[in-house]
Amino acid sequence: MNPEPVKGRQPKLPPAYRLVQLEEVDSTSSEAKRRAAEGAEDGTLIWARRQSAAYGRRGRPWDSGEGNLFLSLIVRPDCTLAEAAQLSFLTALALGDAVGSVAPPMIEVTYKWPNDVLFNARKGAGILLESKGDGHGGLEWLVIGVGANVTSFPPESRFPATSLHFEGCPSSVSAVDLLEAFSRHMLSWVNRWLDDGFAPGRQAWLNHAHGLSEDIEVRLPQETLSGRFQGLDPQGALQLALPDGSTRSIAAGEVYFPDST
Repeated sequence: MNPEPVKGRQPKLPPAYRLVQLEEVDSTSSEAKRRAAEGAEDGTLIWARRQSAAYGRRGRPWDSGEGNLFLSLIVRPDCTLAEAAQLSFLTALALGDAVGSVAPPMIEVTYKWPNDVLFNARKGAGILLESKGDGHGGLEWLVIGVGANVTSFPPESRFPATSLHFEGCPSSVSAVDLLEAFSRHMLSWVNRWLDDGFAPGRQAWLNHAHGLSEDIEVRLPQETLSGRFQGLDPQGALQLALPDGSTRSIAAGEVYFPDST
């Protein structure tokens, strides 16, 4: 698939990234997975103005209003599949730092486990990791999908949503501005992770975690648990303090708060 020339201002990304620009694609992550399977290099970043068949976690449809940011990044770190999951938190941090660099301070960015970025306590961005292992516990490639609401958001969603513009960000701030800022901060966080491990990113994420030390509900495929959001373990699993005094580590699940449905 050859990239169609993208209209408007062209993004300027760090040299570590190889940008593929598309006016429209079924999904940036679907395109990234196709290219990864064909041998696309580490740092290949697929960016599209529109998506016709975008999806989020568990294959749920993702609203793809034009003007929002849609990208997927191919990375090939030398790590295990379990360690690669930590990149979801680093991606959230990079998005948070990017918003902080382009938006006014009236927009408070927090992080909702496991993969959402909130603007003033409403969902503003989502992250999806998809990977292929090497058959020995290692990683062949990882695709990091990002959808961020810049100009619009779905009026009905599982968790109340919003956009940068709705929260007061100047209309002059575009998806290109957020893409450029994200790419810089993502490179910084990934390099720090490679040098220092997950601990710095884990702590930075916890410093702005939504609902930390509050009561939450975690819905799993076979059960629903209620307890207090105690933190993250060293690998990024949610630590849930249960009413009986025990603590449960949860690697994947859906988190809900008492005031949400």
